[in-house]
Amino acid sequence: MRRPLVGISSYGRAGERQTFSLPCEYVDVVRLAGGVPIVLPAVEGEIPEALDAVEALILPGGGDIDPAHYGGVRHEANYGISAERDGFEMALARVALARSMPVLCICRGMQLVNVALGGDLVAHIPDHYGNGVIHRNEGLKPVQHDVSIEPASRLAGLLGATELSVHSVHHQAVGRLGKGLRPVAWASDGVIEAFESTQHPFLIGVQWHPELAALGDARQRRLFDALLARPAAARSA
Repeated sequence: MRRPLVGISSYGRAGERQTFSLPCEYVDVVRLAGGVPIVLPAVEGEIPEALDAVEALILPGGGDIDPAHYGGVRHEANYGISAERDGFEMALARVALARSMPVLCICRGMQLVNVALGGDLVAHIPDHYGNGVIHRNEGLKPVQHDVSIEPASRLAGLLGATELSVHSVHHQAVGRLGKGLRPVAWASDGVIEAFESTQHPFLIGVQWHPELAALGDARQRRLFDALLARPAAARSA
């Protein structure tokens, strides 16, 4: 059977040579799960053609979303804002969801889809939740902490767990949830760590970085296995 083609949106253009980049773990875990990763450069205007080429979508981590998209204001902790990437991924997410394409949202990707569906963000976690749980170390380095997952959720079923140690690299979080989304995992400080859609056949957002653990943790790799299983099942139906 042909391997599923999985689109992964890139980071915004950056650096002296203006490159589009993506951490290698996203590519590696898609290949490990049996898919073919297709990196989609974050340039506006090519959305239908980009989605015509793939069967599932990953919206990855990266810098902050411009608060103007959800009626917020800039925070001194904001970093990596890219108007071009914001515009590309907002449109990409909306078209993918309209097509009922399987979508996995990771860190920034979870925040972006929440905004695209009408939700908003917590501008800076310590300002709202304190420092009881550290979600990011200095220098944008990942930190591990525990999350609790709703037992009846699809996420718990996929992972086979209701408690999980995860890798986080974020200072923002989802606030008011967008249309059709429900929270299904939390850190002990109350930060929403995952959501699912009540309207879409496969839309899962996780605030942590499963790609950082998936090479050695079979449970977290199941997220990617499940994402790839959707187009495979559709082709065989």
